[in-house]
Amino acid sequence: MRPRPSAVTYDTDTGVLLLDTPRASYSAYVGREDHIPIHTYWGPPITAQDAVYLATAASERLASEWPCFRSASNGHEEYPLDGGLQFGRSALTVEFPGAVRSVEWRLSRHEIIAGPDHRDLVLWFEVRHHELTVTMHYRVYDDSDVIDRWAVMRNDSATDAVDVHRLDSAAWVVPEQARHRMSHLTGRWAAETQLRQIDLTDGHLVLESRRGITSHHANPWFAMDDGTATEEFGRVFSATLHWSGSWRMLAQRELDGPAQVLFGWGHEGFGPRRLEPGEVLRTPVSSGLFTADGFGGASHAWHEYALRHVLPGAEEVRPVLFNSWEATGFDVDEAGQRALARQAADLGCELFVLDDGWFGRRADDRAGLGDWWVNSDRFPDGLRPLIAAVHALGMGFGLWIEPEMVNPDSDLYRAHPEWTYHFAGREPNLMRHQLVLNLARPDVVDWVFGKLDALLSANDIQFVKWDMNRPFTDTGWPEQPGRQGRLWFDHVTGVYTVIDALRRKHPGVAFEACAGGGGRVDFGMMARSDQFWVSDNTDAVDRRHIQYGFSQLYPARTMSCWVTDVPTFINRRRVPLTYRFHVAMAGVLGIGGDLTAWTDEEMETARRLVGQYKEIRHVVQRGRLHRLGEPSGSASAVQYVTADRRESVVLVYQEAQRYDSQPRPVPLRGLDPDGVYRMDGGVALSGAVLMGHGVTPRLTGDYASTLVHLELVT
Repeated sequence: MRPRPSAVTYDTDTGVLLLDTPRASYSAYVGREDHIPIHTYWGPPITAQDAVYLATAASERLASEWPCFRSASNGHEEYPLDGGLQFGRSALTVEFPGAVRSVEWRLSRHEIIAGPDHRDLVLWFEVRHHELTVTMHYRVYDDSDVIDRWAVMRNDSATDAVDVHRLDSAAWVVPEQARHRMSHLTGRWAAETQLRQIDLTDGHLVLESRRGITSHHANPWFAMDDGTATEEFGRVFSATLHWSGSWRMLAQRELDGPAQVLFGWGHEGFGPRRLEPGEVLRTPVSSGLFTADGFGGASHAWHEYALRHVLPGAEEVRPVLFNSWEATGFDVDEAGQRALARQAADLGCELFVLDDGWFGRRADDRAGLGDWWVNSDRFPDGLRPLIAAVHALGMGFGLWIEPEMVNPDSDLYRAHPEWTYHFAGREPNLMRHQLVLNLARPDVVDWVFGKLDALLSANDIQFVKWDMNRPFTDTGWPEQPGRQGRLWFDHVTGVYTVIDALRRKHPGVAFEACAGGGGRVDFGMMARSDQFWVSDNTDAVDRRHIQYGFSQLYPARTMSCWVTDVPTFINRRRVPLTYRFHVAMAGVLGIGGDLTAWTDEEMETARRLVGQYKEIRHVVQRGRLHRLGEPSGSASAVQYVTADRRESVVLVYQEAQRYDSQPRPVPLRGLDPDGVYRMDGGVALSGAVLMGHGVTPRLTGDYASTLVHLELVT
């Protein structure tokens, strides 16, 4: 299908809105009497005349439904309101003075805004009987089929506050079909982003985080098809949320109806957020996507959207890093770090990251968090001598921090115990011997920024690993009880405020988002980070499954992957060094082992593979990713192809060999069928045979792997 220009239109006579992306269309209409937007279409391109016809047909159909015990429009609303004849879950629930919770609104106007690479449609709704305005926003891009949606609420009253119980970013309606199969990502610590598929039945399905962070246990993304889509073929509807705190995704459907998925910040029962007179509340963005090219096509579209419109500095090639944590733990000092840095540089690493243990009285995880001053016993002259030594070795310098946390055994907590989340008269619950700082407080936000700004200003640092190792508990603010409902929202915006300000003032510093591994992986944090720490689990076999799920939405350019020592602390598994490297080379390569214990042979293998990664990382980090089989059983692979199809990299893995058989050929994708590709500088084959027949890997034994580099020659 040939791409076409993006466009947004709104017809005031019919109330029909039509969004056109290069390869898809999306339409709805605003009801003439109740002014409730009704969704009518999401799929391959249609015309304005088609959209008007669909609106008329939908209106007539809904009007003919029997009204007993149901509202015909339930499940079809573009943004369901609490009250009236709405019996499903609502996207908007507001409690007005007098305990009134029914919302009625009227469309007052619309606006179309043209940006440099996008088009926006804004619908302005005035809430009846109250001085409250809600705007619904739609954005389409010239180079993407992704549609951004969000809502903004403004309290125009001079005197009355309102309590906002739910203000979702969007409701996504998936058309009526025989089956609604939902793909989603679940997991836990050390087992993040596990891909699951379930059939939606009548009723509700809720996926959410109640932890104050995106969470290891679910990720804010879904893909829905009719049960027939494959990696390469089939209609897939998908959506995500740009938010790094608690969130809720609620899918609901009635018999013979469409599936409606509500997406927004805040979890079930988190309490209202008070909207004061004159205050404005803007939801996070929820982005949706339709493709007819299967789950692989959806991933390609998401990856390209992320690299073009979300990730800062996406065109930059990420360096190979070394991180000191698994080598030294808390036992850090200048001499030991210098020795590790020399070995890391010898392997070809380009960035050296000093992890935990450099600050305060941090001898273990029981003390020091919050005291962001350099430990003079370990670094008598501060960090500058070590940083200078690292730079002299040709590497950048990075530092681990956990600025949202505090240990009770710290100077900060002794000075400001009120800065943590807690309930008056209750002993707060510890996790990892630490508490969470209340970043909903502006004074705490200012303090965190000041400390980190001073640290970055005093030292020549190129990289920050921002960690967050425990969820929220005891979410009270005794001095401001009226603001407790705001904590879940305002903490995240406080984190965003700090990182945004640091990036503006220190543009040469890259950030890695970490939350005990993959607990804060989302587009909201991606907009402020250069890469994600995907999981604390670095076992190569487990990582392949984690990375498979991660790739459904997030590009390889954002996936930080380490080679660490064996046996791993997770499962005590031993995996060959080459296999570990090949798994880590599927994203942004890093090394985290104790190099002082590596043999000469291991160092030479690592040196060779680091060099090989540098030759092909532009393909891995910027190329189109193809998943060639699920990460288990016989040989499976991941393939990367440059935009011009002149170069491709294939990483092939075999977990276990069965009998004496060799893996079957692995058909490739995305090549030029008329082109001829040379494999690893040797045999040259046509793109047609490489995609029709495939490459035949020679793998022997368990945990075997290989890398194939293809270059177009004619």
